[in-house]
Amino acid sequence: MAPTCAAVRSRRPTTPWWRACAAPAPSSSARRRRGVSNSPLTGITHNPWKHGLNAGASSAGAGVGAAAGYGPLHQGSDGAGSIRMPAHFSGVFGLKPTYGRVPQSPVAASDHTVHLGPLTRTVGDAALMLRTMAGPHPDDHTSLEAQPANYPRHLQRRPRAPRLAYSPDLDHARVDPEVAELVAKAVGAFEKELGWPVEQVKTPWGPKGPELARFFWPAHFQRHVERLPEFRDRMDPGFVACIEAGSKITMAEYQKTRLVKYAYCAEINHFFDDWDFLLTPAVSVAAFPAELLQPRHWPQHPWDWLSWAEFSYPFNLSQNPAASVPCGFTRDDLPVGLQIVGRRFDDLGVLQMSAAFEAVRPWAAKRPPID
Repeated sequence: MAPTCAAVRSRRPTTPWWRACAAPAPSSSARRRRGVSNSPLTGITHNPWKHGLNAGASSAGAGVGAAAGYGPLHQGSDGAGSIRMPAHFSGVFGLKPTYGRVPQSPVAASDHTVHLGPLTRTVGDAALMLRTMAGPHPDDHTSLEAQPANYPRHLQRRPRAPRLAYSPDLDHARVDPEVAELVAKAVGAFEKELGWPVEQVKTPWGPKGPELARFFWPAHFQRHVERLPEFRDRMDPGFVACIEAGSKITMAEYQKTRLVKYAYCAEINHFFDDWDFLLTPAVSVAAFPAELLQPRHWPQHPWDWLSWAEFSYPFNLSQNPAASVPCGFTRDDLPVGLQIVGRRFDDLGVLQMSAAFEAVRPWAAKRPPID
């Protein structure tokens, strides 16, 4: 295996000691992997629907690749929304499965919040890809022991009388009006076209999400503080600010906040005692200029891009399966996603709900204007 710096300028190229375990090794007659890039050489990833706009988060390349037709199957990693956000911005389907459903090696050093999953043009492709990716693996001590369901076989079997909850803002999040309107219309399709009642609900646990995100995000990146003296001028200013914020967090504070996190996750999972699925916006805004950390009309912060993506991180913490489903376009012809969240381990249910929505509101025929 060739040496790599993992697209981080402050890391020296090394030969990885680990082996990828999220998918079987490609055979001579089947799978081929593509798409390794050198960020300093190739620059930022632009939105496929309009050059100059952003395409999401760390898996933006996978989302853009799916939208542009560069192969049917694309793997993303989601530690705070990095599958669902690119899916939203690029107008494709993205699924963050239950944590541990797809094995990873090495296990990310972020307290079991990073999930691997598919980004594809259709739900059917994602079901097929997840069937291949999922399952236990000896290199990942956090992988689920249970064998995955046959997602493609059961995809079109619709849930009977699902209990659907809808929260337009998780009781705290700011959402651009045009995004909110498109999501509300998409929620209406479950009632009008699929015949499933949807109830708008309160989510008392919702407002705690941003507080935990702004604690754990810098806490997990403080491990890079030793790189600042040598590499500060070569690193993204927002990343530097995040590392510096994390360097002030003590181990005692971290352990105390982990206990708060566990209680928060229990609240979310108890919510699903009464509901089968929760519908929310995937992201609060449509794509904005790629050079910005936040949209110009948004509250500014030196590193917190999560302020416009506050629907994502709660379900990284709680480890629930969550998908972003294309649900419409803004007046500027930019995609918007609807998030479908299920109870833990019900990856099949989230795929089935996504497929049911896709059947009545298909999206794959509309392609970005790429020459």
